[in-house]
Amino acid sequence: MTISRRPKEPAKLRRQILDAAASVAVARGLGEMTVEAVCLGAGVTKGGFFHHFPSKAALVTALFEDLIERFEAALAEAMAADPDPAGRFSRAYVRELTTPDSVGSDKLWVASAFAMLSDPGLRDRWGDWLAARVAAEGEAGRAGPAMARLAADGLWLADLCGSGATGDERAGLVRSMIAMTRRETE
Repeated sequence: MTISRRPKEPAKLRRQILDAAASVAVARGLGEMTVEAVCLGAGVTKGGFFHHFPSKAALVTALFEDLIERFEAALAEAMAADPDPAGRFSRAYVRELTTPDSVGSDKLWVASAFAMLSDPGLRDRWGDWLAARVAAEGEAGRAGPAMARLAADGLWLADLCGSGATGDERAGLVRSMIAMTRRETE
């Protein structure tokens, strides 16, 4: 008797687990994301899960890393379309956080933002990534781009809390943030 086995596709299985974890985290929050729920969503056994992620904490870190990678790719695409190199990282950052249906507005950021509040490792990872990108783009120490990024973070948080600006007011705020990326100081 011959036993048929599926070909092993570890990258595909890992992606399934990450996608299932993202769905659970968005629906329930990271605190309520269980290994069982992720396994069920991914269609894998606990053994399959633990082969790829030694713990729930490792999964959360991998999920956060995956989100940063997707954000990075979206920023790179936006930056490639921007002919002005001065402040272009911050302009891309502002647009990603303020544009509906962009990677920066992904609901997984909500779960990740709350996880960063209680997880110093995630907080450090985000801070290190942002500082490295700001430095690499020559924006370190430039007040205008920094204010624009911080304002975009604030608008993102206000949107999350239901107190964000809408319509013409929002469009004006985003235009002002974009203009800040072109200034050294205010």
